[in-house]
Parts: sequence; C-alpha cells; structure tokens
Amino acid sequence: MSETTPQPPRAPHPGGPAPYPGPPLLAAPAPEPAAPQLMGPGFPQPVAPPATPVQLPAPAPHPPAAEQAPAPQPQPPSPRPSSPRPAAEAPRTLQYRFDGPEDAPVLVIGPSLGTTWHMWDRQIPELAQHWRVFRYDLPGHGGAPAHAAPSVAELADRLIATLDGLGVQRFGYAGCSIGGAVGADLALRHPHRVASLALVASSPRFGTADEFRQRGVIVRANGLEPMARTAPERWFTPGFAAAQPAIVEWAVQMVRTTDPGCYIAACEALAAFDIRDHLGRIGVPTLVLVGAEDQVTGPAEARTLVAGIPDARLALVPGASHLAPVEQPAAVCDLLLTHFSTAWQDAPTAAPVPPLVPGPATPATPFAPLAEIAPAPDAPEAVGPRESRHERGTKVRREVLGDAHVDAVNASTDPFTEDFQELVTRYEWGEAWSRDGLDRRTRSCVTLTALVASGHLEGLAAHTRAALRNGLTPAEIKEVLLQTAVYCGIPAAGAAFTIAQSVIQEETTPPA
Repeated sequence: MSETTPQPPRAPHPGGPAPYPGPPLLAAPAPEPAAPQLMGPGFPQPVAPPATPVQLPAPAPHPPAAEQAPAPQPQPPSPRPSSPRPAAEAPRTLQYRFDGPEDAPVLVIGPSLGTTWHMWDRQIPELAQHWRVFRYDLPGHGGAPAHAAPSVAELADRLIATLDGLGVQRFGYAGCSIGGAVGADLALRHPHRVASLALVASSPRFGTADEFRQRGVIVRANGLEPMARTAPERWFTPGFAAAQPAIVEWAVQMVRTTDPGCYIAACEALAAFDIRDHLGRIGVPTLVLVGAEDQVTGPAEARTLVAGIPDARLALVPGASHLAPVEQPAAVCDLLLTHFSTAWQDAPTAAPVPPLVPGPATPATPFAPLAEIAPAPDAPEAVGPRESRHERGTKVRREVLGDAHVDAVNASTDPFTEDFQELVTRYEWGEAWSRDGLDRRTRSCVTLTALVASGHLEGLAAHTRAALRNGLTPAEIKEVLLQTAVYCGIPAAGAAFTIAQSVIQEETTPPA
C-alpha cells in the first residue's frame, strides 16, 4: 500500500471463501453472444468466451449483522481475497469486502437494488489483477445491517464514510442501477474523489416516482415475495432465464433475503432521484453501459446520460437485460477493463464545488492510475437557493399524492381554477404538509380522520393512496377508520370503509 502520510494500523482482510456454500457465482460464465456495440472512440472489441452451462446452488445470506469487524491491530500485509466485513459503525457505514493487492488503485463497485455484491463475482478475478476492488452491500441486503437509507445521497454519504475510515481518498467507481445512481451522486457532490466512472444499467431518473412508491406499497402489504417472483423478467432476457434456471433461482433468493424496510427505503430513494438537470456537471470520464434488451433502464436512458455528460461514451451489450454483469460477464468485464485502464483522471486541484446547475465540465487529463490512500477533507458542498413555497408545495404534493394525480389536476386546471390550485399548492402543501412537527404517517392519519369527520369523502380515495405511500399499512388504516366510527359516527365510517377497501385492494395487489 502506498501512503502519502502515516496511517494508523488497520485490521487485515484475511482470505476466505465466498460467504455461501458451494461454488461462487464466478465459477462459470454464462453464454456470450456477439461483442457489444460501442459508441465512442478508443474501445477495442472484446472477445466473448465460448458458451458454458452454469450449475449454481442458491446462496445463503451473508453473515449476520452481529458479526462486527475486529478491532484494528497491527498486522502484516494480507493476501487476497478478503473476507466480507459488516458495517462497523452502522448506520454511518456500509458492509464491504476487498479483493486484489493492497498497493493497487482502488476500484469501488456498487450493486443493484435487491442484489448483493455477488452480482459482480464473475468480474472479480480479472479486475482484481489490476485494482484493489472494493465491493459493498446496500443496507439490509446480503445480511448487512438493516439501517434503511432514505435517499441516494445518504447511501453515497455512508459509502464515503466507509472509505474515509479505510483511508481511501480517490477511487474509480462502477455501479449497476441504484449503484450507478450512487456513483453519479458522488461525481456531482464529491468530484475530487472520483477518478473515473462507469454507469451500468443506470438512468438520470428511474421511471416515475409513482412506480417506485407503488412498489413500496406492494412490499409493505405483501412482503418481498411479489418482487422476488418478478425479478427474473426484470433482470434477464427470456432465453437466459430458460437456459440458466440455477442463476434465476439464485437471483430470486437474493431478493427474498433482503430486509423489506430497506428495500422500501431504496424504492423511495429511487423515486426521489432525478439528476437530469445536473448531468453537465459530471466532469470525469464516464462509460455508460447498458444491455441492449434492458426493459428497466434501457438504451434510451443510457443515451440520455451520454448526451448530458460531457466526457461519456456508450456501450450496448447484445443479449443482455438489466443485470448485464451477470448475464454477459465477459463482455462487461472487458468494457470495464478498457475504460478504467484508459480513462483514469488525475486528481483536480481542491476547490469549492460549484452550485448544482448544468454547465461545462473540466476536461479530463488521462494518466496512469496510482493508488491514493490517504485521508483528506472533502470539498465544501454547495448550498442551493431556498425553495419557494410553490416549489416546495409542488414537490411535497407529488410525493404524497403521486405524479398521476397531480398531473391530472394540472391538466384540468383552467383560468377559472388556476388561482385556487395555486393557493392549494402554496398553503396546503407548501405550508401545512411541509412542516417538521409531524411526520407524514401521522399527517395521513389526521387527514383521513378529518375527511370522515367533515363528510368530505370525495377526497378519501386520494388520501388513502397517499397514506399507503406515506408508510401506513392497510391494518393501520383500518384502525384509523375504526376510531372514526366511535367519534364521527357509524354511517360516515361505513362509507369510508367502502372507499378505502377498494383503494387498498387496487394498490396492494401485486402485478400478475
């Protein structure tokens, strides 16, 4: 390990097998189709290996959260790979593991929602020959401590805290889906830390906020089984799923062993994530990699990233869907090797981070990557202008009632009603719903009760949906309405039950 300043001794990373029985996921590659289509100069065409069938057992979860990293003790250099480590200072840090030589530059790899770091197993043998590969698990995934993170920025902050604790100052970063969102957030808020970036199956905005909040409602009511059952069709092409049932079952088990609360929080984080207006500020060399058949974050989203990021190139991987690193491991590995070997940007001079507005990026200066493992203070973060009441109200209104509802209201607004809608947005949503005194769950309870008490049942359906989105379970909504029966009357509560029952059945029924 190269050090620019003396470092306190760190606990070693003793070697050990992957934390589940049987051969690891990297035991055999999946069938490989034609080489990926590359958009941009400087990419050789990777050569796919011959097809080999895969036989894999379903994994067991990672070690439980109670297994903490040992206290730091002076130790000789450790071999590779390292054994997994749970978060030592939860909830500020993440569960992680290292692979590769200690004196190599650090490459951080982030997982997708519902997966563990094992989704990258097949890339590790090759990547670890060139880099010190750092993999992490999302909270509540793979046996990691179930301390939910409510935003992508919070996940990025926990990752930075984990790396700071290890003395890792500068690193390359590759992430899939929500892992890519974390990488983009790091490049925007900590540009001096990221040397090069790869966004795999990622997007500047993941679908619509309604889609992910609806997913959270379904998980809260039914658990993770509906998500586990539909994961293969989201993650893999039909041909791969039919040919590799062992991998499909392994993927389903990853979802089933995830903590539901952390999964819901990650859905909320993706619902709120939107960097479309800030892509021009990502100033590091960026590879945007996407499966040609990805139906979740497909080529259209990838091209949006490439169009917005000044120094970005696009790679389309044929025969791959959302989990391209699992479905086409060799092609993805070749692309990552090429990108991080040729597009590693020198550390910029420390300077305040500019405001989060679109703008030209500083040109990249490629150089031979060097490991920089030394603590250094972060650059100060930008403070944006205060939101107006209308902007704050619009944001909260969409988060609570959903984009579809607000879009329908806006579409029906005309000159006669626009002032009233402006009042509602500023006063109801920008003031009352935006106050810190009560959380949104409590505000939903109050709102449901008030609607029943006042007889304004025309708003009950929308606010029953809002209550589900705000975290109330059907059982809790039932208790609220039972309480209204005592204080507001049986007829009013009976009508409310009819409306709420219909909404709950519609909102919590998993997709077929």
